[in-house]
Amino acid sequence: MKLRGNCQATVDEKGRLKIPAVFLDALKEYGTQFYITSTTGETARIYPMKVWGEIEDKLAKTSSANKAKRKFLMRTSYYGQAVEIDGQGRVLVPAVLRESAQVKGEVDVLGALDYLEVMNHTRVLDQLKSEPYTGEDDKALEDLGI
Repeated sequence: MKLRGNCQATVDEKGRLKIPAVFLDALKEYGTQFYITSTTGETARIYPMKVWGEIEDKLAKTSSANKAKRKFLMRTSYYGQAVEIDGQGRVLVPAVLRESAQVKGEVDVLGALDYLEVMNHTRVLDQLKSEPYTGEDDKALEDLGI
């Protein structure tokens, strides 16, 4: 099942994100284990462990001398944490990532097909404004057959 759309949610004072109901059933199809991480520290990505495992499998086939691989792993390990969804549909966002991404209180949870992206609402609006969708984007997607 694909994760799509946007829903507002809340990260409580203990750092737990209650997964919006619109995403919960789809996520549970992947199981109860997730990896929450980021490459930039500006957003939190919630990967089902199955999806994250596929990323790790691809990385394992790449030379450890590959600079992009090392940078990716350093960042995703620094910000990352394996979590399990609790009985109330919540996951704990790692403290270092909560601080960096400013994901406290009201946040936006965006579907990204096979993972969720959790963002500070103000950052979402700023990014939509500062990075407008352009004809170049249309062309790049057209080149991909979309």
